This record gives sequence, structure tokens and C-alpha cells, in this order.
Amino acid sequence: MTKEALIVFTPSGRRGHFPIGTPVLTAARSLGVDIDSVCGGRGICGRCKVQPGDGEFAKHKITSSPEHLSDVTKVEDRYAEKKGIKAGLRLSCQAQIEGDLVVDVPPESQVHKQVVRKRADVRDIEIDPPIRTYFIEVEEPDMHNPKGDWERIQEALEAQWDIRDVSCDLRTLQGLQVALRKGNWQVTVALSEHDRKIISIWPGLKEKVYGVAVDLGSTTVAAHLCDLSTGEVTVSSGIMNPQIRFGEDLMSRVSYVMMNPGGDKDMTAAVQDSMNELFGSIAEEAGIERSDILSATFVGNPVMHHLFLGIDPTELGGAPFALTLNSGLDLYARDVNLDIATDGRVYILPCIAGHVGADTAGVILSEGPHMLDEISLLCDVGTNAEIVLGNKERLLACSSPTGPAFEGAQISSGQRAAPGAIERLRIDPETLQPRFRVIGSEKWSDEDGFGDDIKSTGVTGICGSGIIEAVAEMFLAGIILTDGTIDGSLAAKSERIIPNGKTFSYLIHDGVEGEPSVTVTQNDVRAIQLAKAALYAGVKLLMEKMEIEQVDRIQLAGAFGSHIDVKYAMVLGLIPDCNLERVKSAGNAAGTGARMALLNKKARAEIEGVIQRVEKIETAVEPKFQEHFINAMGLPNTVESFPNLETVVKLPEKRVAEPAEGGEEGGRRRRRRRG
Repeated sequence: MTKEALIVFTPSGRRGHFPIGTPVLTAARSLGVDIDSVCGGRGICGRCKVQPGDGEFAKHKITSSPEHLSDVTKVEDRYAEKKGIKAGLRLSCQAQIEGDLVVDVPPESQVHKQVVRKRADVRDIEIDPPIRTYFIEVEEPDMHNPKGDWERIQEALEAQWDIRDVSCDLRTLQGLQVALRKGNWQVTVALSEHDRKIISIWPGLKEKVYGVAVDLGSTTVAAHLCDLSTGEVTVSSGIMNPQIRFGEDLMSRVSYVMMNPGGDKDMTAAVQDSMNELFGSIAEEAGIERSDILSATFVGNPVMHHLFLGIDPTELGGAPFALTLNSGLDLYARDVNLDIATDGRVYILPCIAGHVGADTAGVILSEGPHMLDEISLLCDVGTNAEIVLGNKERLLACSSPTGPAFEGAQISSGQRAAPGAIERLRIDPETLQPRFRVIGSEKWSDEDGFGDDIKSTGVTGICGSGIIEAVAEMFLAGIILTDGTIDGSLAAKSERIIPNGKTFSYLIHDGVEGEPSVTVTQNDVRAIQLAKAALYAGVKLLMEKMEIEQVDRIQLAGAFGSHIDVKYAMVLGLIPDCNLERVKSAGNAAGTGARMALLNKKARAEIEGVIQRVEKIETAVEPKFQEHFINAMGLPNTVESFPNLETVVKLPEKRVAEPAEGGEEGGRRRRRRRG
């Protein structure tokens, strides 16, 4: 018998067993993994580069090693000699499977590259940056006045700007004399008001300096380059978080650290290196030098926060989920290996608790629930959902492990938000025929010109916002029952309802000419139910603690929360019943909070004060969490009513599936019970 090995591809999560000696690219293509290659596997184009995992991956129940691939070939050596290849990467067309593997497909090797959907939202921010620039004219030295050039700069700052008691570090001093003479004794200095230090000196008048606000998410990283004098966002850019190859969700990454000594350092290096690449590309796009970037602010969940800082996150992997620190942190950029201005600064917003991080602090700073009379519910929806509830009298927060289903992972036809992914869906309740829109086109699938519009991408899968609308529309059309079961009896009515083993699936798009078919399976529905129930149960716990029955307003934050239709979020039971006019997208609120902290020093003091009075609720130890979770598995909810929602949407009557003979859910013979 031919020996086989298990291979798992990230970030897609697709896996399969293949004979020893199978090229990685061949395995990827057979599993429908998105790897680019245009040279026919000859090792010429270099587009199919992959990263083999190294260590024990508990989530996948696999031990992976680069040694589980065949030796580097002469073709790879030739490619590396001519064009270069980053250490650790292999050409998947050349590397053959020799043992169990976890293989990461980096963004640059994907045909349909991720659309990082974390734009900089338009927001009025008072400009009072912690770093300011000052133009000064400095007295030239002469034989009769032996003062040093640094002392002359101090005198000029006091005489011309009334600024006293400043200092600077050695790295700034090392370039001081060159700048003074090149500028003919006129220079611009940058002063950090936090510690009264000069952090950069330029010859002559320096008109523009910049800072970068970063939302360091577990899946995607978004960065916004801002003019420190005007607050204008000059460039926004994003990348996939390179740590995905160590684990899609946060606990997988913590587990990787626990099982692989030094794994935290590998992840820290990966994210810090990617930050430098991102900052470099932003500077290039803006037409500036890296040295023009004086500061950066960061928000992120506690695990990302610790790993970016080079702190072992192991304690966050189990109760009591202890943080290393939950205060804000001022650093030199070089402390986190960030290549910007000479003595550039970094500010990390404070975390709140073990699973409620600096990204939640950014959301609070951005949305300001602590300044309002009405009770606000803020949900930052991602791989891990952070929830804040309250007003100026009281604020509560918790996190819920929603998992990656909302971002297209663990979904049979799921993918991340990239051109070709279905992002909008409608189903005719009479015919059960779907129509949809994909990322990259404004046309619906039943409109003229749709085929021409998507010719370059095709229909490649379904992303997070698409799967939310698909499940909600299937429920509204009667395809899904209240308990989430796909009603197989409708197969007699529509060929879209297709048998899938002992359950049924709904066919959205029948792939043609090499395109994949896009379906919603019973397992897909269950994954979405589990994710939304976790979020809703967290919300209900906070509402109970606040002793309220209803919230006044709901804000959905995060890349995912910004792109879902709030009506469908409520139909699904992702959020509690509320006047739909008071349910809004907060956009990338965490990133906006990072920009506020970048551009206004008072914002830093404000959020550090606010988080001290946030009450953290730990869902893992709350006895009622499981009850709320079970109730929230129903659509929209098994026990709760949604009167506000029913003013705009006709909800189906409650129906659940009876077990088929033999007790197997989803069998073809099914009785229905009306409630």
C-alpha cells in the first residue's frame, strides 16, 4: 500500500491525504486551494511560494516540519540565485510531500488576494499630537564661544519658542552637526512632549511629518498614514497577518507557543517584520522617507498585543487569563524593531482584561459610550468578538469566541473577502432561486453584463458578509427551519436543494468552465449558528448584569461588522432586537481610536482613565452563558421575540425538524412541527 501523508493548507483550512512524493501544488489544486502559478510548474514564475509549518499544531492534530518536504531542487536553487527567495519559503511546484505538513499560502502567492476591508473612517479629531515640529535658527559657533551645537539648539528653542528643559538621545545627537551645517544653521526639530525629548532633526524647514495608526488584527492588519499637522489620512493600506500560518484563531497561536519552545519569538518576528514591510510600502506609496514617520499607535487584542511586544502569551491561554500589563505603553520604535525616524515613538493603547484588548479600548475611544446617557451596545465582530455595553454611568465588557466562520473560514465554499467572492445574496421565496453580487462588481448575477463584469475573477466562493446573508435569506425563504436544519422536503420543489449524505445543501452557484460550485451545507449553517450564538450569549450576559431588557443603540465595528447588512445580522440573531434605525456600522472603530490616540495626546489620557472603570465579565465562568448560548442557536432565537425586527421583516413561523428514523438529524424522512 502506498504510504500517504496529511497536508493542511492555511489560511483556507483545507486538508487531505496524499501519496508520498506528491508535489504540494498538485495537492493544493486537487483541494481547491488558491495558489498562483503561470509557468506550468517549471519553477520560473515563482508565484507559487509557500511556507511549511514547523512544530506541533494542536488544532489540526498534526506535527509539521520543513523536513517533511523533499530537498530543495536545482530548479529552486536557480530561481533563488536569479530572483531571490525569502528564507523558509519553497516553490510548491517543486517541493514534494514526504510527511505530515501544515503549509501556509502567503497573500502574494494567492490568485485572489485578500481585500483588507479596514478603511479609515472620516472622523473629526481634534489635532493636538504628542509629537510636534519646530523650525529654529541656531547661532553659529565661533572661536570666542565654545558652546556645543546641542546647547545652541536648546538656547534657540527657548528664545524662539519658549521651550525649556529638553533633552535628546545619542542617536539624534549623532546626526545633529550634519543637519545644522547642511541647513545653514536653520533646522527643524521634532519634540516628543511625553518626555520632552528631541527625537529627529532635519536641515532647513521640514513642512510635513507623519504618524501611522495600526489596527493589528488576528487575521488582517490595517494601517493609516496620517499628516501629524492636519490629521489627514494620506495612505491606507493593509496586509494579512502573517501569524495565520501558526494558527487561524488566537488560542491556536497560544497553543503553538505552549507546544513549541520559542514559538512566541517566531510569531513576534513575523509580525514585526510584516510591520516594517507595510510601513515601507506605505512610505513608498506616499512618496516619503521612512524617517518622515515619527510615531505609530497600535491597537490589537491581548494575544496580538503581547506577541507584537515580544511577550509570551501563555498566561492568556487559561484562567485567570492574566495580562502582563493593562496600561498604555510608550516606547521607542526600535524597542519593537520598527524602522521609522531616528528616535521614533510607539504608543500601545491599554488592554482591558485577558480577552478584551486594546482594540476594544480603541472602539470605546472612537464611539464614546462613556459620554452618553443612552445605553449603547458595541460589538467588534471578528475571530474573537469583543462586546461593550453601557453609558456614562457604567460600562461592562466581555469577549466571546465566535471563531473564524464569520470571515469565511470553516465554511465549505468559504473564502476571505477577495475579488470573486459572493458578498450579497437574495433568494426568491417562491422559486428559491438566488441572485448575488461578488466583490469587484456592482452588478447582480441576474443583471445584463454580469458575466463580462466578472470575467477576470469568476465566482470563487463566499465571504463572511455573503454567508451571513445566505443563511438569513435561506431562513426567510423557509429553506432553513428555526433550529437551523435545511428542510430536505423542499428538494421536490427546487433543484437548488440537493442531498448531501444524510443532510441537504443549498446550491447558490453551479460552477462552469473550471469555476467551483458554491453551496451552503448543513455544516456551514451549524458553524454560523455556533458563532452567532456565542456572540449573542455574551450580549445577553451583559444585559442581565446591567439589568436591562433592551438597548438604545447598537454599533457594529470591525472589518466584518462594517460590511454586513444590519437587518440580516438581526434576522440571524447575531444581535438583540432593537429599532433598526438605531443599529449602525461603526466602521473600523478600533482603527479610528488608534488615529485619535496618534493625533491627540489628551485621547491617550482619556482612554487610560476610562478603562479603569470598565467592568469585565468573564463568560467562561458565568453559569448562565450556556443557557443563553443554547437559546441563541435558534433563528433568530429559540425563546426571545424580535418585535422591532418584525416591523420591517416578516419572520417565518417557528419550525423545527423531527429526528429521522434512527435518530439521525437531517435524514430525508422528516416530520415538521409548527409552533
